[in-house]
Order: sequence, then C-alpha cells, then structure tokens
Amino acid sequence: MAPSRRTLAATAASLAVMAALTTTAATAAPTPSSPPSSAPARAAAACSANGFCEDFESQTGTVPSGRWTTSVANCSGTGTATVDATVAHGGTKSVRVTGRAGYCNHAFAGTSLSGVPGGSELYARFWVRHTTALPAQHVTFAALRDTNDGGKDLRMGGQNKALQWNRESDDATLPAQSPAGVALSTPLPVNTWTCLEFRLDRSAGRLDTWVNGSLVTGLVVDGTPTQDVDQQWLARGGWRPAPTDLRLGWESYGEGDDTLWYDDVAVGTSRIGCG
Repeated sequence: MAPSRRTLAATAASLAVMAALTTTAATAAPTPSSPPSSAPARAAAACSANGFCEDFESQTGTVPSGRWTTSVANCSGTGTATVDATVAHGGTKSVRVTGRAGYCNHAFAGTSLSGVPGGSELYARFWVRHTTALPAQHVTFAALRDTNDGGKDLRMGGQNKALQWNRESDDATLPAQSPAGVALSTPLPVNTWTCLEFRLDRSAGRLDTWVNGSLVTGLVVDGTPTQDVDQQWLARGGWRPAPTDLRLGWESYGEGDDTLWYDDVAVGTSRIGCG
C-alpha cells in the first residue's frame, strides 16, 4: 500500500524540523540592526502573485502607508509597528514589530484582501525574522479577520514553543496542544529569515501550512479528523473561512516579548513559493 499523504508529510516535516533546529543552533545571530544581506537572489524572491505583492521598498516614512495601516484592538500599550530601513530580506526595507508581553501591548501592520481575486483558494507567503524563541504561552504574529466567524480572527502564532493556528471564536488550536500534537509542529527559528506559507480552501474549510517550503503535518486541516492534529479543529463542523484582511504583528496573552521583521509578502489564488 502506498504511504498516505499525512505519512509522507510527517516524514518531510520531521526532516524539516531537524534541519531548522540544526541551522538555528549552528548560525551565529547577527545584530538585528546591522545592514541586511541583500543578494540579488533574495531581492528577486520579493513578489510573484495574482493578488498583491509587497516588498516595502516604496515606503517613504516610518509609519506603514499605502495599502498598509497600523492597528491595535481593544487597548493599546508599548508595542509598535514601523518601517525599518536597516534590516530586510530583499532590498533595504521591512516592517519591524516591537512586540511586548501582555495583551494590550499588541501591534499590527495590516492590509485589506479586497483586491485578491475570488474563488475558493487563498494563498499567502511572507518572510519573517524574530529575535526570541516562541514562548510556552500563546502568542499571535499573523491574523485574518473572518466574516464567516462573527468577525473573529483566524490567528497564526505559537504555543508550547512551536507554531500553531488558533481560532479566536472557540479557542480551537491546530495542532492540538498535547505533547504528540506539538511534536507534529515546528519551532520558528530565531535570528534568521523564515519563509511561511499557507493555503486556505475557503469553500471546503481546509488549511495547509509550509515552513521554508516543507509542509508541516501538525498545521494541516484536511477534512478528515486526526487525533492530536485537526480532530479538535473539525469538531465544530461547517468552518468555511472568509478572511477580509491580513495583519502581521504581535499579540501575547501572558508572557512573551519579541522583535519581528516582515518582508516580501505575497497573496494570491495559487501557491507562490519562497522564490
């Protein structure tokens, strides 16, 4: 019998985790404010999508502008989102988020998805760099407002030191936060640029997530409930996300200071890849 999609994905994800941890441990962390390495190959990876692309090179001030706005929800504190001309993945600029622990210290730079073509498939790709390992407590670094879920957020972030998705409306997590579930996810390496991609099938309620091009088994909703992965997520039937925006930033619900940079964002209706 041929191996299943989940089995193949699990093998690939395990290899990806080991590679990520090895790379993180072996690479000395550069000073975040040092000039970026802007090789032509990195600059060429900036954008290719049929929705929109953003490399932040056209930003002229320190406050994100154009299609981007800064926002906080409910309360504000010391978190900030600014344009940074000292650290970038490709080119010379990125968005820097100074994230502080505590709910009111959240800060995001966001954009509407109104210009993305319709259809069931929604793909997004962004590069992120951060300074502090994901904490044990829940944090969010990307969010999409879901009009099919009462305007609540679909949140990408971390918990138990690994990547996770969280549905704000019922606090469901992907994967389940059991030891077995967390082991099927992966950390977010620090002090290096990481390519994060996700696919939302809006008509079928499915979700795929890639880190540096490798599918992460624990971050997949494939419609078949799997213990420790998407069983909890699918327990509430009929999830059909209709996101209206994409926000990149930081929100913690207890512990967790972090500084993050975002660059080379692309959103469309087919997979964009890491370039």
